[in-house]
Amino acid sequence: MSRKLKKRLIRIIISLVLFIALFIVDKVIDLSKVFPFTPWEWLFPLLLYSPIYLFISYDILIKAVKNIAHGQVFDENFLMIVATFGAFAIVEFPEAVAVMLFYQIGEFFQDLAVGKSRKEIASLMDIKSDTANLIKEDGSIEVIEPELLEVGNIIRIEPGEKVPVDGVVISGSSFIDTKALTGESLPKEVTMGEEVLSGTINLDSAIDMKVTRAYEDSAVAKILELVENSTNVKSKQENFISKFAKWYTPIVVISALLLALIGFLVSGEPYVWIGRALNFLVVSCPCAIVISVPLSFFTSIGKAAKLGILIKGSLYLENFNKIDTFVFDKTGTLTKGNFAITKVIPEENREEILRIASLCESQSSHPIALSIKKEIEVNPNSSLVIHNKAGKGIVAEYENEKYYCGNKGLFVEELIEFNEINEIGTVVYVGKNQEYIGAIIIQDEVKDNAKELIDYLHQQRINSVMLTGDNERVASSVSSALNVDRYHHSLLPQDKVALFQEIMEKKNKNSLIAYLGDGINDAPVLALADVGISMGAIGSDAAIEASDIVLMNDNLHNVVSAKKIAKKTMRIVIENIVFALTVKIAILILSAFGLASIWLAVFGDVGVALLCVLNALRSGRISHSN
Repeated sequence: MSRKLKKRLIRIIISLVLFIALFIVDKVIDLSKVFPFTPWEWLFPLLLYSPIYLFISYDILIKAVKNIAHGQVFDENFLMIVATFGAFAIVEFPEAVAVMLFYQIGEFFQDLAVGKSRKEIASLMDIKSDTANLIKEDGSIEVIEPELLEVGNIIRIEPGEKVPVDGVVISGSSFIDTKALTGESLPKEVTMGEEVLSGTINLDSAIDMKVTRAYEDSAVAKILELVENSTNVKSKQENFISKFAKWYTPIVVISALLLALIGFLVSGEPYVWIGRALNFLVVSCPCAIVISVPLSFFTSIGKAAKLGILIKGSLYLENFNKIDTFVFDKTGTLTKGNFAITKVIPEENREEILRIASLCESQSSHPIALSIKKEIEVNPNSSLVIHNKAGKGIVAEYENEKYYCGNKGLFVEELIEFNEINEIGTVVYVGKNQEYIGAIIIQDEVKDNAKELIDYLHQQRINSVMLTGDNERVASSVSSALNVDRYHHSLLPQDKVALFQEIMEKKNKNSLIAYLGDGINDAPVLALADVGISMGAIGSDAAIEASDIVLMNDNLHNVVSAKKIAKKTMRIVIENIVFALTVKIAILILSAFGLASIWLAVFGDVGVALLCVLNALRSGRISHSN
């Protein structure tokens, strides 16, 4: 609890004790009868109740005056002041103090709840290191700010220290706590040559690291910027509530005035109708909705961040709940992207086929290229010339020879006759000097949680579509294994964008489509989707910029978690709106007919607000049944 909240709690307790003591005395001896011979018998109770009222409400009075001075007349502070001043005017002193006292109690619990959610967000924001240990050329260490580091600098990370920037380990090995970034509870072991992201914590031994990204381009800087901006993108519900409160309050004030005036003119009993109008004002305060709706989104975004799910704003949380079609990239998203050679055709030419393929792929970092180079690696000299054929493969010129490595589209384009291979897996055709030499069959594994995700989508009646550049046999095999509703195969990068545009254009106006990609080359499609989701993409600038939700690891279960959080959040938002409006309308009607006391009106405001806030705090909690 913050120092400010503690001071307010003390003020509430003191006020409550004084009020209860005075209220008991008033009921026992009737303070208005202490001086029975004065024409102002109400003056003595007023002098006793007023100090308590001022002590508990001085901050509300100040806020109301400041807001009025800035042209913001009709807010909840104004409603409370009008209602309590009115109670004083009709000599209902205990009610006036009680209204303000219970209002402050409600505000205290609301601020306590908001503070708790902000603390969770702040804990995520605490991933930034304040210092970095720069190793100078003479071997000495200089402690500097991470912002001053440059690419190529060598830094040392001691046990227990946060990693200040992204880099590669050049000396030592250790275990790294990645929980703040990815939500993974188990530490990750890193050794020489492995990448380490900023924001993680070194647990075990000192390691030396070469800086690969300046601070402003590092993972931690991107995360902090994303989290800081996440509350700026408001949902339709939040925007509606803001507009609702703007018009609702003046309408209520005017209605209360009309109720008092018309009731007085009809009955000739001013005190009765002023009292009803005051009840009307107290219960009409919209704070239950105005506070609980943003708090629901804020809580959920904070809880999701702790799981390694970064949501850029409440709008995307709301839209994610409405998604009725999921479109997936295959490689690296539904499959592991860990390609392995399963067959070489013909086997007797294995060494030559692999050597040519490795030569062609020597400058590529594509997962398929890496699987080939892992099998056999060549080190060509500077005479190697590479020609990339987008979406088809590579043509290489080396030592007066010409080599080909790619899909069948490359061989059709180069007018090379070849034997088409019908095997399950990715087929890489290899040729030399306009002659077909053979083919390599490479297969990818389906991710562990992919089937769980597709099954969950089916349970929620959400369609699933898979896009892949692989051939029909590979696409069909993966689709059957996962039970994907439909798939599109043999897509070039530009084909994927065009097809997704077509899907978006053909959807119903009420339909929303999500795209889930691995964040490496999916930025154009992520930007087109109603909700773009990049996974394991914290090192990819394009993915973070283009996507609306970033999953900071490759665990597909987090997609299910994000969907459950979105679903529960929107359910709670609707529950709070319906509950608050129903109770308030009911008490407003009872107040208008004189069937509700000011105590019931207080419950209609403070009690409802408190219940809505407590309900809002449930929004980030998910279970298997959600």
